[in-house]
Amino acid sequence: MKSYLELTATEMQEQLDAAQAQYQDYVAKGLKLNMARGKPSPQQLDLSMPLLDTVSAQTSADILREGTADDLRNYGGLIGTPEARELMATIMGVDAADVIVCGNSSLNIMYDLVSQVYAHGIAGQPAWAKLDAPVKFLCPVPGYDRHFALTESFGIEMIPVPLGADGPDMDLVEDLVSKDPAIKGIWCVPKYSNPTGTTYSDEVVSRFAALKPAAADFRIYWDNAYAVHDLQQPGDSLLSIKDACEAANNADLWYMFASTSKITFAGSGISAVAASDVNLAEIKGRLTLQTIGPDKLNQLRHSLFLPDADAVGAHMQKHADIVAPKFETVLRTLEAGLEGTKVGTWTRPAGGYFISFMGLPGTARRVISLAKDAGMILTEAGATYPYGDDTEDVNIRLAPTYPDVDEIADASELFVICVKIASLEALMA
Repeated sequence: MKSYLELTATEMQEQLDAAQAQYQDYVAKGLKLNMARGKPSPQQLDLSMPLLDTVSAQTSADILREGTADDLRNYGGLIGTPEARELMATIMGVDAADVIVCGNSSLNIMYDLVSQVYAHGIAGQPAWAKLDAPVKFLCPVPGYDRHFALTESFGIEMIPVPLGADGPDMDLVEDLVSKDPAIKGIWCVPKYSNPTGTTYSDEVVSRFAALKPAAADFRIYWDNAYAVHDLQQPGDSLLSIKDACEAANNADLWYMFASTSKITFAGSGISAVAASDVNLAEIKGRLTLQTIGPDKLNQLRHSLFLPDADAVGAHMQKHADIVAPKFETVLRTLEAGLEGTKVGTWTRPAGGYFISFMGLPGTARRVISLAKDAGMILTEAGATYPYGDDTEDVNIRLAPTYPDVDEIADASELFVICVKIASLEALMA
C-alpha cells in the first residue's frame, strides 16, 4: 500500500472520502464492541470451572486438616498453604520459601506495600510520608495505567522512562537512580509488558540487578503478571530477577508480584508477593496486623487444580488456543489495512494480553473518539502514560482477549478505518 505521506492532496481527499463512507457503514450497524480492558473471555473462564469441584471431591480429614493448627477452614496460615506457595513459586520462577500467598489481587498487594512503606518505611529508612522532599517513582512508558493511578494516589511524583524493544532505557534508569535519593522505586511488567508486549532482555534484567540506588529504600516493583501467558511456543524467556540480584550482591533490591487472575478466575484467583528473606520479614511483620489469614480453601482449590508445572503449562495452552486467534485476527487486519501507509506501527507480542499501536502525532484521541461514536470502546487516550499525559497523542492500547473472534474482526476493521480517517485529517490539516 502506498505511503499516505506521499499522496497528493487530491489522493488524500479520495482516500478520506472512501474511509468515511466505510465508517458510516459501521455506524449504521449499531455495534457494541469493547477492546478497552484486558479481561479474560467467558470461554477462558470456563476452562477453570472444574476447580470449583476439587475441594468437595476431597473430603478426608487429611485434605481439610481437621483438628490441627493447619485447619484450612479456620484462622491462621498467614503466608499461605505450602501447596499454594509451591504453585505460585512455579508460576513466578522462584522458590516456595520466597513466596507469600495472599488474596485474589496482586494489585491489592502492590497498593498495600506502597501504603505500608509510605506510612512506616522499610530497611530502617524513614516513612515516605515524613520526608521533606517528594517521593519519586520511575515509570516505563507506555505502561500499565493502574500502576500510575496507584502511585499518583499517594502524591508520588512519576518520571516517565521510554520503553524500548528490549526493556526500559537503562542508561536513563541508571543515571536517575544513582543520583536522586528521592527515587524510591520503578514499576516493571518485565514479560509481555502492558501494553507493548515487550519482554525485558537478559542484559536489561542484569542491569536492573546491578543498580546502585542513591536511596537505601529503593526497590524494583516487578509485576510479573504474564509470566506463563505465552501465545506461541516457545514463548519469550525472562531472566530471573532474583538470581540476577543475588549475583550482583543486591539481594534485597526486588519485590515480585503475580496472580492467577488471568489463569483461573479473574475475580476469584490467588495472588502472591515474592522477595528476599529481609524483605519478606518486614512484609510478614505488617501482615500480622493486617489480617488473620487468607482464604486457604481457595488456595487449596487452586493447588489441587494446578498441582505442578505440567498442569500449569497444559492449562495455559488451552488459554492460548482461545486467545491466539484473536491476536492473529487483529494483526492480520492491521497489516492488510495499514502496512505501507506509514501512519502507524504496532507490536506483535508473543504473549500477554495487549497490542500497542503508535499512530501519527495528534491522532490517538481522534481515533478513540471515532471508534466510540461507531460503537467500539477503546482504552482512554493517554492512559498508558503517567498523569494521562501522552504528550504526542500517539499511543492506543488494544485488548483483544474478551470479545469473540467475529467481534474482533469487526473491531479490527473499524479500528483501521478510524486510523485512516484520523491520519488523513491530520496530514491534510
